Amino acid sequence: MSEDSSLESPRPRAGSTDRADGPPRREDTEPAERDPGTARRDPDADKDRSEAGKDGPARDTESPRTDAEEHDGPVSERDALRSLAEGSGRDDAERAEALRAGALADEIARRLSDDASGTRIGTLALFNADVSFGGGFHPGGAHVGGVPTGGARSGGPSVLAMDVTDIADHTELFVAPEGYGEALDALCERRVLVLTATPGSGREAVAVNLLGEALAMDGDGAGCHRLLTPAAVLDAGWEPPVKNSGYLAALDDGPAVDETFGSAFLGGRSHGSARWAAVVAALRVSGSFLVLTGGHDLDVLAAGPGGDQVARHALVPVDPSAIVERRVLGHGAGADAQADLRALLERTGAAAALREQPAARNAARLASVIRADGDVSAEVARLRDPSEQVRAWFHRYRAPDAVAFALAAAALEECGYLTVADAAVRLRAALVAPEPCPPDLRFGDRLGHEQQWIRLDLPAEGGFAPPRVRFRNALLGQVILSYAWNLLDGRREAVLDWLRGLLHHRDLEVRARASVAAGVLALADPHYAVHRFLTAWAGSTSWPLRQAAATALGVAGSRPETADAVWDLLHEWARGDSSAHRRRLAGTAANAVGGLLGRTAPDRAVAVLRSALDRGDDWGTLPSVAWGGVHLVHQGQTAAVLQAYLDWSEPQDLSPMVVKSLSAFVFAVSQPYEEPVGDTTGGRGDTPVPGVPVLLSELPRHHERMTELWARALARRPVQDSALEALHTWIDEYAAKSPGSLDAVAALLISVACRPGRHRERLTWWLEKWARDREKPSAGAARLLRSLDRAR
Repeated sequence: MSEDSSLESPRPRAGSTDRADGPPRREDTEPAERDPGTARRDPDADKDRSEAGKDGPARDTESPRTDAEEHDGPVSERDALRSLAEGSGRDDAERAEALRAGALADEIARRLSDDASGTRIGTLALFNADVSFGGGFHPGGAHVGGVPTGGARSGGPSVLAMDVTDIADHTELFVAPEGYGEALDALCERRVLVLTATPGSGREAVAVNLLGEALAMDGDGAGCHRLLTPAAVLDAGWEPPVKNSGYLAALDDGPAVDETFGSAFLGGRSHGSARWAAVVAALRVSGSFLVLTGGHDLDVLAAGPGGDQVARHALVPVDPSAIVERRVLGHGAGADAQADLRALLERTGAAAALREQPAARNAARLASVIRADGDVSAEVARLRDPSEQVRAWFHRYRAPDAVAFALAAAALEECGYLTVADAAVRLRAALVAPEPCPPDLRFGDRLGHEQQWIRLDLPAEGGFAPPRVRFRNALLGQVILSYAWNLLDGRREAVLDWLRGLLHHRDLEVRARASVAAGVLALADPHYAVHRFLTAWAGSTSWPLRQAAATALGVAGSRPETADAVWDLLHEWARGDSSAHRRRLAGTAANAVGGLLGRTAPDRAVAVLRSALDRGDDWGTLPSVAWGGVHLVHQGQTAAVLQAYLDWSEPQDLSPMVVKSLSAFVFAVSQPYEEPVGDTTGGRGDTPVPGVPVLLSELPRHHERMTELWARALARRPVQDSALEALHTWIDEYAAKSPGSLDAVAALLISVACRPGRHRERLTWWLEKWARDREKPSAGAARLLRSLDRAR
């Protein structure tokens, strides 16, 4: 054993091995048919006859399955081995879900590790101590600059003149948006313009420029004024306080706008139109203009019947890079200066930051830093910090509609819009009082206003697929979940119940992403999460909940500060007693270490697998441990898994642990490789052949270990039957899909045959049987038989 001297001693003991193993299966044949056994004697047949009845009846007899066994997996040796050999629909579903969830967990872990802003995801340190969110989701009054947008102002002037500096800041380096000329014409004609756009889009700057140009075209003007009480324009007999002036009324979305301006826009000709007609007449008499800026709510209101008296314009946002260029280089910049600035934006990450947050105000702030020769990288880090975005968003939006969609998008990012919207509707229902009829929710209409951090990605031209919900910043979803979990104390129960409901969704992708979301929640406080929901899920009779717990622990243990606590928990679960609940916990632990956790710490993973497997006569965890080993192998941890199987089966006696270990090995050599779902390679340095077991593809690399394990499995009853079947499948099915594999199998069988005992006889008998099979003769077996004969 040149590759691994640690396996040279002890060598397999032929005597003890062959006394324990049973005969290979033989099929009854017609007397006239030539059976390979007549040419070569079955090496295990005499032993089988001589030892028949020696140890009494078989240890495991068929017995009715209890309800607990039906839900908790096989408990007896026979049921466990049969489950591995035959599989089940539920096993296939669990495997598919484990693969999908594992790919998503990898994706989340990469996002967390690639965090350029240094944000501590999942901890209360993420948010400053002085931030409060009093009142849960109850909406509060909207404000502009600390001044209520609706209702009467208690004392003081009703308007505020804009000073020269303020106006110059909006006008000197202004970049006109698309459709600016049409908006100006409409304002000059109607005197009142409703200008709508998303917050931070530069709508105030556009309004100031429109008002300035309209006044200039109309004659001398007295400047621009802010209306501190916008609702006052609807009072009977209202007149502009200052003649020949432009007035700006900045409105935020929310109840104040709906309650104050709703009747004016929705009242129809008999009421609303008359009120706005009076406002327009007053402005004409005084030579003034009025621009009302707002978001989605104002846009919807102005589309009502009362809006026929005013002009409306939906602002098209300006490219933020153009704003930076204008504010840094001014008018008429040369091509070289423009190229240098663009290179700076790309080099510092500012271009990416502006794509994530394209608001005009962000571009203006970044431009001011560049002009002042400030630290651009630091400003970019601040701009891209998802914690700042999330904190500001939750401070502004508290209504259940907005919060429900944000959380649904965070949990189900990359899913189709309809899937996310349905999940948001269910969460919203948990956050509000029962309603007599379904609410009129239109999340898509408000995405550009309330959810600017979300984009809907349409399929490529010519493709057909639903629009996918994605955040502009890869870390936003995780921070949103953490914020809601940590700071919305009154809603934690509702969020958890909603998330658990998603784990039973019919769509596997929804279940997998909900599992990853649970892991993000657990990152904040693993101890709390374990006692609050993870243990209950891990010990549940529902396999989607157990799979969710395994995936969540993989995400929760992906950070160095939480890894030790998660590993300690998995070891505790694996070492439990043989009760049904503890068996389920051990199975979940085995499932968990087969994913992201095991790839990063394979030695710890195999230790958990051993504890979960070594449970005496309790065989209920064998399927979970076997799958855990397969998943580790598929993630590039073959050496650690094979060495574990060698160590665990070293006694080569009749103990359950030996049979379990060899059964897990045979299961691993039987499972074809499936390419991971999503943009992940599973951490492998190579690319295994899809549809072929990894242990066959890697056979030359692990020849010594594989030789020893194959020898033990082929000589050990009851593992022998499944090992022979796996070898036959290697030869007839998988070897043809992987060039060079049959030569590697030949080298393996020659090494096995050279060992003391009946290994050569056994292999020769079965190879000849497969080669001479009347219905399906095996050319591969015939070739291997010739190689074996030549190697004598």
